[in-house]
Amino acid sequence: MTKGADLATLVGARICHDLISPIGAIGNGMELLSLSGTPPSPELELIGDSLRNAMARVQFFRIAFGAAQTGQVVSRSEILDTLQGAGHGGRIAYEWKVPGNPSRSLVRTAFLILQCLETAMPRGGAITIASTSCGLNILAAGQDLRIDPALWDRFGQLADNRPMIPAVVQFALLPQALSDAGQDVSVTFEPERIKVTVAMDALGGPDVSPSADLAANLEADLQTKG
Repeated sequence: MTKGADLATLVGARICHDLISPIGAIGNGMELLSLSGTPPSPELELIGDSLRNAMARVQFFRIAFGAAQTGQVVSRSEILDTLQGAGHGGRIAYEWKVPGNPSRSLVRTAFLILQCLETAMPRGGAITIASTSCGLNILAAGQDLRIDPALWDRFGQLADNRPMIPAVVQFALLPQALSDAGQDVSVTFEPERIKVTVAMDALGGPDVSPSADLAANLEADLQTKG
């Protein structure tokens, strides 16, 4: 009998698999329009932007909600492309500073945590994912962070019987993903910063905070929006 958590990953993988083909077909249609000499227009640009965002989000969900088998890896280029396209219309800037092609289980954990952090960042911000000698640091920075105690007080712990809505299902899926991969997680809160630490096998690489350029661009952008 398939466990509930395993069934959820299979359902997620099936939905993403079935969606990617029609979305890709729309992309092919856009390319044919371009080759046929159709002039650019604001309408086509909007469709193109929406298409790229949809493909990136489906790919993001495929990794976050799908199964992670032992030995599977995700290429660095695929991760960077996915995060660039899934940046919520520019609201959130991602920096992926994990070297090489990490395991799918690691990327799945990271992507679930990113979704958790997004719920606390209504005005957007920057999220850096960096490896250390003993694990993974994920640092979110932004203004007017909104921390829901009902979600964050038991962050990373196995869910109880409290009801869960679809918008925050990542909080319910994360504990099982951590358990499956033999990982532990902790979270600390600071003014305009949330730091999540994942304890796991050594990955190598420095402990990295958001770059000065990214932080400066973020501050300027938030001031403009404010």
